[in-house]
Amino acid sequence: MTVEFRRLSDVPPRDVVALHNHPRVRRTLPLAQSLMDETGAQRFIAAKERLWEEHGYGPWAFFVGDRFAGWGGLQPEGPDADLGLVLHPDFWGLGQQVIPAILRRAFSDWGLPSVTVLLPQGLRGTRAATRFGFRLDGKVMLNEVGFVRYRLLVSTWRAGQKIP
Repeated sequence: MTVEFRRLSDVPPRDVVALHNHPRVRRTLPLAQSLMDETGAQRFIAAKERLWEEHGYGPWAFFVGDRFAGWGGLQPEGPDADLGLVLHPDFWGLGQQVIPAILRRAFSDWGLPSVTVLLPQGLRGTRAATRFGFRLDGKVMLNEVGFVRYRLLVSTWRAGQKIP
């Protein structure tokens, strides 16, 4: 399956609304307090685009053919670059393809020392994080919601790369 990385501004707001309001997706977004509408989607897209301007990195939209599959990439979380990924259930499993590409850009192109991922406490995904080399790095609270933080150091990532 070929995945195209594009800017979130290429996604119609109604498609972002449909993704974020999908019941199975909402269960993975504990910070989402209410359903998203098109105005909220426009604000969301604008905020994510500003990350690129302010930090030089941010999330992409993922397309498979002409279908919007979800979004993901790096976002600042305090001093860290945090990897976030939100995929439509039809495309769950696509992370196996997009996460290595995101990490390659983080470490090779942008020279980041580490990348974190925050997983809601009790949500599956721990095995996937450790498969990519992330290691437990503590717990954090965001808006009174508990998350487990995993960190991948550039040295660990480099050691795991297969060099042709």
